[in-house]
Amino acid sequence: MGRMRMEEQWWKGELAADIHQTLRMKELKLPVYKAHSPQIGMRRYFTDLLTVLSSRCNLCPTARHLAVYLLDLFMDHYDITVKQLHVISIACLLLASKFEEKEDRVPKLEQLNNLAYMCNVNVVLNKKDLLKMELLLLENFNWNLCLPTPAHYIDYYLFASIGEKDLHNGWPITSLTKVKAFMEKYAYYFLDFSVQDYAFLNFRPSLIAAACVCASRICMQISPSWTTQLQLLTCYSWEHLAQCIEMMLIYYENDVKEASKVKKQVTLQQQVVGSVNHQTTTQVLFQQSSYHPLAQHSTALSQFQAPVQDLCSAYRDSLQAHRPSSLLSGSASTSLHSYSVLQASLQPSVQTLPIQGPITMQVAIATEPRHCISMAYGSSYFSGHHTYTARCFDR
Repeated sequence: MGRMRMEEQWWKGELAADIHQTLRMKELKLPVYKAHSPQIGMRRYFTDLLTVLSSRCNLCPTARHLAVYLLDLFMDHYDITVKQLHVISIACLLLASKFEEKEDRVPKLEQLNNLAYMCNVNVVLNKKDLLKMELLLLENFNWNLCLPTPAHYIDYYLFASIGEKDLHNGWPITSLTKVKAFMEKYAYYFLDFSVQDYAFLNFRPSLIAAACVCASRICMQISPSWTTQLQLLTCYSWEHLAQCIEMMLIYYENDVKEASKVKKQVTLQQQVVGSVNHQTTTQVLFQQSSYHPLAQHSTALSQFQAPVQDLCSAYRDSLQAHRPSSLLSGSASTSLHSYSVLQASLQPSVQTLPIQGPITMQVAIATEPRHCISMAYGSSYFSGHHTYTARCFDR
């Protein structure tokens, strides 16, 4: 699918509907994820690691999401040591890139070793051990890597995400091209969120992709939030998407709060530096300062926080009304459990990873799992782009 993305935009072609239907059929046969891995507490670390490596190698989103999905399914069936997990995660990335990318874009072993060292993982692999791990993974998946992920659907749904009759803040859209560009960034933003938390694995990949589009329309204040055309295209109604959208909006609201907090800290630091410089000047001039820089930013910060929080709160309240009681009761804020609690609730029937002989490598890792690498997932969106609601991706 990634190879087709490089050569042509399949979602615009005559076979788009057939390809989408084939993906939906394969989606019904995906393995059930049970979250039984004893190492599930380290999942976020290895997800971030795969994200950094795939970004450095310029891999397409489908390859990145497939690599994480392969790792999730493999960890769910075996009790794997931390040393083996590093090798398995890199092997999953290689298999996914070979399946989704062109041959000349598949990362080389030397490149992966160098990138792993740059990420402070210090994993040194040789070709023989990596090939053994790739064969073990292929045998585990019965040599079938055609496993749809949300990234396989997102472009097809984005192509019809904005219509000519849609309204923005109650007004007609004047530039469909510009709005679609913002919509794509928002959708991939939510798509990145979905891969960070294993709670999203309880939803079908196509439903997650549809929820990304709907959540993007909500955040961009495009009405209606879910159109008849999108419902016919995705085969999902608002009731089907309600719980997944609610989780995404909670993540979005927390992200905006965190961005506001970071922005406020930077502002205060700048004020302290400015205050020290100003005091030095007043000491020379023997004058008392009447400059209050904080007052200049308090109004802007309150305007920044209120619209998004009110918007997310209002939609969360409306989503609660459509939320069936049979669905999962957990939210994004409670879905990441501690490692000790998860380990206590695991079933004892966990298989041991059948690896012949030790793997030759050197691993340097801290005692506790690191949940944030220097290039965190979606960091380009977390670093202060949320200046206002509808166009938080403007530079």
